[in-house]
Amino acid sequence: MSDDAVAEHPAPGRLRQVTPNAAVMLCDNPGVMTLDGTNTWILRAPGREESVVIDPGPDDKKHLRRVADAAGVVALTVVTHRHRDHTGGLKKWEALSRSPIRAFMPEYCINTSTPLRGGETISAAGLRLEILHTPGHTADSLSILVDGGAGPGALVTGDTLLGRGTTVLDGTLADYLASLQLLARHASGRALLPGHGPDHADAGPVVAGYIAHRHERLDQVRAALDELGLTAGQAKPMKIVRHVYRDVDKRVWPAARKSVRAQLDYLVAAAPASD
Repeated sequence: MSDDAVAEHPAPGRLRQVTPNAAVMLCDNPGVMTLDGTNTWILRAPGREESVVIDPGPDDKKHLRRVADAAGVVALTVVTHRHRDHTGGLKKWEALSRSPIRAFMPEYCINTSTPLRGGETISAAGLRLEILHTPGHTADSLSILVDGGAGPGALVTGDTLLGRGTTVLDGTLADYLASLQLLARHASGRALLPGHGPDHADAGPVVAGYIAHRHERLDQVRAALDELGLTAGQAKPMKIVRHVYRDVDKRVWPAARKSVRAQLDYLVAAAPASD
């Protein structure tokens, strides 16, 4: 996986082998929140017929059909989190694949009554998958360590880490920072396989960059509060967004508001109790 390959994210509907054990099919659903579109990952060890599919994607018949054709016999489908661009096509996908579909939230589990939990290990398609619970983007967000087969290990991150840009927080910042620290312990030397954006040969620097970015944003929020003469408990999130995200496309501001709300809540919780 060369730097050139990382820079050139594939066109929608074109299967691309990223590592010996992982291939990606990009859904044609680009947007402000989805970047180039949703990445569906197909995992299998070389020579194996069966596969594991990560995030079938939205309700898009053409995309789901292409994934099914590329995946062959699907031993397991894993959902990284609840957002519709990852789960909208689950019913159609189950009809195509007839596979067990597992997620952290029971309502997204199909053909099984067993939700996924952090620390669980799964053997499938000649690979070993270790499930990491990585809340922050959402409370149910999961990441997956992929080992076995051929080549180096990989880290599938859903929207907890993206291939470019940063993720929106729809959970708590404290949870997200803890999740980033968990990923940092496993990321070095593993290929990053994100839910959106291009893959990266080494997830380690990406995680480090995400941790640094979150602390920079916290410093920016603190500076905005000082400038406005407000405490974290008094501030309205959108007022802070106008200060901190002034150089960001305004179409992203509603999503940024969620992240700022999480940052303000974090600062309120971290503030020393008054007498």
